[in-house]
Amino acid sequence: MDGDYVIGGVFSIHYYMHTVKHNYTTMPEPISCAGSINSRGLRFSRAMVFAIEQINNSTELLPGIKLGYEIYDSCDSVSVAVHVAFQLSGGLDPVFNTGDKCSKSGMVMGVVGASGSTSTISMLRIIGPFNIPQVSHFATCACLSDKQQYPSFFRTIPSDQFQADALAKLVKHFGWTWIGAVRSDSDYGNNGMASFLHAARKEGICVEYSESFSRTHPRSRIQRVADVIRRSTAKVVVAFIPTGDMRILLEELSRKPSPPRQWIGSEAWVTDRDMLRFSFLAGAIGFGIEKSVIPGLRDFLLDLSPSKVSDSPLLTMFWEEAFNCRLVKSEATDRSVCDGTEDIKTLQSSYTDTSQLRITNMVYKAVYAIAHAIHNAVCQKTDSTTQCVRFTKLEAKEVLNQLKKVNFSQNGYDVSFDANGDPVATYELVNWQRNESGSIELVTVGKYDSSLPVGQEFLINRNLTWVEGGTQVPVSVCTDSCPSGTRKVLQKGKPICCYDCTLCPEGEISNATDSFDCFPCPKEFWPNAERDTCLPKPVEFLSFNEPLGIVLAAFSIGGACLTIITAAVFYRHRSSPIVRANNSELSFLLLFSLTLCFLCSLTFIGAPSEWSCMLRHTAFGNTFVLCMSCVLGKTIVVLTAFRATLPGSNLMKWFGPSQQRLTVVSFTFIQVLICTIWLVLSPPFPMKNLTTYKERIILECALGSALGFWAVLGYIGLLAVLCFVLAVLARKLPNNFNEAKLITFSMLIFCAVWITFIPAYVSSPGKYTVAVEIFAILASSFGLITCIFAPKCFIILFKPEKNTKKHLMSRGL
Repeated sequence: MDGDYVIGGVFSIHYYMHTVKHNYTTMPEPISCAGSINSRGLRFSRAMVFAIEQINNSTELLPGIKLGYEIYDSCDSVSVAVHVAFQLSGGLDPVFNTGDKCSKSGMVMGVVGASGSTSTISMLRIIGPFNIPQVSHFATCACLSDKQQYPSFFRTIPSDQFQADALAKLVKHFGWTWIGAVRSDSDYGNNGMASFLHAARKEGICVEYSESFSRTHPRSRIQRVADVIRRSTAKVVVAFIPTGDMRILLEELSRKPSPPRQWIGSEAWVTDRDMLRFSFLAGAIGFGIEKSVIPGLRDFLLDLSPSKVSDSPLLTMFWEEAFNCRLVKSEATDRSVCDGTEDIKTLQSSYTDTSQLRITNMVYKAVYAIAHAIHNAVCQKTDSTTQCVRFTKLEAKEVLNQLKKVNFSQNGYDVSFDANGDPVATYELVNWQRNESGSIELVTVGKYDSSLPVGQEFLINRNLTWVEGGTQVPVSVCTDSCPSGTRKVLQKGKPICCYDCTLCPEGEISNATDSFDCFPCPKEFWPNAERDTCLPKPVEFLSFNEPLGIVLAAFSIGGACLTIITAAVFYRHRSSPIVRANNSELSFLLLFSLTLCFLCSLTFIGAPSEWSCMLRHTAFGNTFVLCMSCVLGKTIVVLTAFRATLPGSNLMKWFGPSQQRLTVVSFTFIQVLICTIWLVLSPPFPMKNLTTYKERIILECALGSALGFWAVLGYIGLLAVLCFVLAVLARKLPNNFNEAKLITFSMLIFCAVWITFIPAYVSSPGKYTVAVEIFAILASSFGLITCIFAPKCFIILFKPEKNTKKHLMSRGL
């Protein structure tokens, strides 16, 4: 249509270009489109005509100015789009005349289109140098935001960069970390998928495969892509493909049943109602341009009669395909002639369906954007009226400059461009759901607005249905999540989403799923069996409640009772020869010290405290030294007594009862002095042993000073050795009852016990160290009482006839 200023339009009204074989000997045939009419593309072109007619009838926008248009069919072909670009920059080619009167020759003021990124880029290379602004309704490639390469490009549809980010967040939101990716081998598919994969990597999403194809590729290539989808383990497929290519892929997939797949679609195909016939895509989700309402558009689209249609070859082709009849009788087809009863209002087609106006509104806004730029260039507002200069010679560059500044609202939809020529990115989340009748319909279930703060852009406000009509979100992961208590170990040569779940090392936990690291527990804590929580380590010590503690305590008390019984027997027969013959005073003192030896072992049982730690070692050291002092005194008495029987000997007056008492006190005082120095300088103290066992705490008494401990033991050992040596010297002395022999045996047992105690004490872990020490105390104590007092008690109780002075003084055989 002619006008004062002309706007160009380029839409894919056909899917294919007629293939021409050139022989280079004759003129090639004119370029023409092939295949059926793209009803959706036809609706886009008619929406542009509707918008221009609205503007021409407006009294506010371009009053007194008539806009014309030149609309071309690109056949969804780059070569045709290039040819169209030349026509738009230099005048109308009769080949592309749609039936309306031709406009004035010359460049258009702006171009709406094209319908694909690759075609748009090709056109920009031609019309860009002429500064003709191009406002696309459907070219979403992020590469077009580069103003250095495409300074004259604008679009009313958001860039794929925003969509790619939104799709990555959508995939992450539903927990899909293992996906497949399919794209068209075009600027739209390659750039869009590259942006998505970059965003997906940031979200921790792994891609099992990334395949590309084009509808111009041989079928074998498309079959290979379909087979990859069928064989893959990823249950989610992200498709960045325009409608034409997507239809080819889905037709191939429909030939052979494939495992259920959850499809995630880009806006190019996921909102195309023509695709709903592929029922296996039920449950698909994706982002689409916001659904809109354009008042009056439906009536304009349906305002077609056979007479109006016959004036346009393009509308004629659409009419004949839609109603399967011919407006003009022709022998070239079997179709019957239209009888005039055809009513477009009854037609179910993408052309007549205005319930999901998405891209159509982008066309509508693009036309209005160019019109507002022209208005700002040729019109001026004075007082309450707007004056436009109709015959002003307007350059396309001025329209380009004004387009950068446009900011208006049309039918409630804001239109403006940022520095890159992009609009504010807002999307609707659409879901393919089956209705009650079983057919698939597009349902808006959420929204995405890139202008909102991070984390708030995404909103789902309705339940979704998934693949095969499921209500549960499908799972698509390479490896199931690692539970708490394990960590991820990446599988060699595979993406980071493929890993093995390894149990945390000993002493470490992980309290979150999919943890890459395990963390050590605090010193006094240890992991539970699942290794997902740190629990306080159990505290271990030799207690009275455990079997070992009970047994040792029983032997300790039993030994003390045995000693008391022995003392009672000796006291009952204190006037008998066998008691009097062996220094009854030292015997009772020895029995008293043995009782203390048995009882001091009880201080080693129970939870160590500051006082019990100091008491147990000092009590043990002093009672044993008292015991050894008594034994040493008895040994010296025996040896002295027999030496005193020799003629001229007066030894007994030098080692009488007073000297014997002094000897015991002196030897014991030395041990008391050692223990006092030990307790003053570095006393034993309770401590938590965290090193012997990793999983539990040993509550024990630290020695404080190892030198003090071994000095106490060394002094006891010294007295024992001295007793042993003296007893050995006296073992062959005459008399039927020689106590030196008994002392020798007792010292042998004592020394053997304490010699074996040292390595056992050093090597025993935890509470068994204490048990070894108690065992040594009890064993040596029982050795002393058994060897020294058992034979005497046996004679007193069972052989009283031998308890006479005569028998004791007689020489043994």
